[in-house]
Amino acid sequence: MKNKSKKPTTAVPGIEKCPTGIRGLDDVTEGGLPRNRSTLVCGSAGSGKTLLCCEFIARGAREFGEPGVMMVFEESERELEDNSSSLGFNMEDLVRHKKILIDHVHVERSEIEETGEYDLDGLFVRLGSMIDEIGAKRVVLDSLEALFAGLPNEGILRAELRRLFRWLKERKVTAIITGEQGEKTLTRHGLEEYVSDCVIFLDHRLENQVATRRLRVVKYRGSRHGTNEYPTLIDETGLSVLPISSANLSYPVSSKRISSGVHGLDEMLGGKGYFVGSSVLISGPPGSGKTSLAAAFTESICGNGGRVVFWSSEESADQIVRNMRSIGIDLDKYRRKGVLAIHAIRPTLYGLESHLVALHRLVTDFNPTALVMDPITNLDSVGSQAQIKAMLTRVIDFIKNENVTALFTSLGIADEFNRGDEGVSSLMDTWLGLRMIEADGTRKREFFVLKSRGMSHSHDVREMTLGDRGIGLRSVYAGARATGERLTRAASTARGRRASTARGNRA
Repeated sequence: MKNKSKKPTTAVPGIEKCPTGIRGLDDVTEGGLPRNRSTLVCGSAGSGKTLLCCEFIARGAREFGEPGVMMVFEESERELEDNSSSLGFNMEDLVRHKKILIDHVHVERSEIEETGEYDLDGLFVRLGSMIDEIGAKRVVLDSLEALFAGLPNEGILRAELRRLFRWLKERKVTAIITGEQGEKTLTRHGLEEYVSDCVIFLDHRLENQVATRRLRVVKYRGSRHGTNEYPTLIDETGLSVLPISSANLSYPVSSKRISSGVHGLDEMLGGKGYFVGSSVLISGPPGSGKTSLAAAFTESICGNGGRVVFWSSEESADQIVRNMRSIGIDLDKYRRKGVLAIHAIRPTLYGLESHLVALHRLVTDFNPTALVMDPITNLDSVGSQAQIKAMLTRVIDFIKNENVTALFTSLGIADEFNRGDEGVSSLMDTWLGLRMIEADGTRKREFFVLKSRGMSHSHDVREMTLGDRGIGLRSVYAGARATGERLTRAASTARGRRASTARGNRA
């Protein structure tokens, strides 16, 4: 499957870089791994080390015309080909066409008898022959622990490690060597990280009973690089790293406007709707019409030639389509046309970082005009308010750079907003509020604009109605005023009656 990263990364002046083709990793490393040098990839079991290596070799051969060699010590060639095929890499086909070579070396400690000095000369001959056979530019050794399993002598081990890294550099290949995480060091031997030119640490941790993957570039000689922990996702297309930082506020802005899909709301926003590329938050209690407003916005975008990603954490795609038909909104036709992608998922399935990476990939691949997240409140189940705000900050930074208009909904309780709305609202350009009131013996919806940056907007409170012809906003909401007038008249009459009774009593 082709990597669809839209913006190629240009390496900064300095050492020559070898692009990996792995989504996001070349951004974090500002161009790729150090060319003709060795990189150590370390981490615990299951963190994704072998997958990163497979993708590095496969993308190198397929996308950059650089043949590769993989020498593995724990999996057979067939096992490696089967495992990588589930992630979109046809290693068997690349081997058949002599674009890569895979060699499984079985090392059994119990079968090794140390006689004299132990060295890697046999490995160098075997690996050198494979490099020469296909003119390899990339090499992977997976993993060091298996390679040195039969070597108890610490002094010889350190000497041979240094000799291995030096030999790879002399062969002018870009190499990745994997290592298992130690108890108090990055690797078990504690030396590899010092002799490597670049060290990448993969972490697979459990937080709130949800597994989370992260990547960190520990060091990179001769080059700048991102030093943070970056959310990482492994799915059917391989490895993805999300390099977006919320510290950068250099995204472009637009003065163009885009309709909200509700005529009355457009009027309240100066008659033109939202700014293109802006972020909008709709807050309100259950049943107040948040999803309906999001669906009206979606219909307007798709109906005018745009594309929408609708991220739902509460309802399935078919349920959203069915429910919106009750107010005259047909989302199914846009889904069939391929201009609407409804991504329905339970927040508890992944951690916040995984949701962030998945959303990033979905937007990048689908290239939408607008993004809807309905509701963001359900993220409470997998993160704190501070963590959710950090995630949404990164989402907003990303979509603003992509010039995508985003609409978020947030669930409030009764007539109050959710306790996290005030923190999240600071990230939003437009904040719309809904609340439910009782008037004339029925429950009604009140709608108002709390803020809308950069544009004149109405400060009126209006009544929002939902019917089979869509969403309506009454030009001036009078229900509460009428109720208030009736209460005033009733109170005045009651006071008059009490006064009359008092005078009669005195008489």
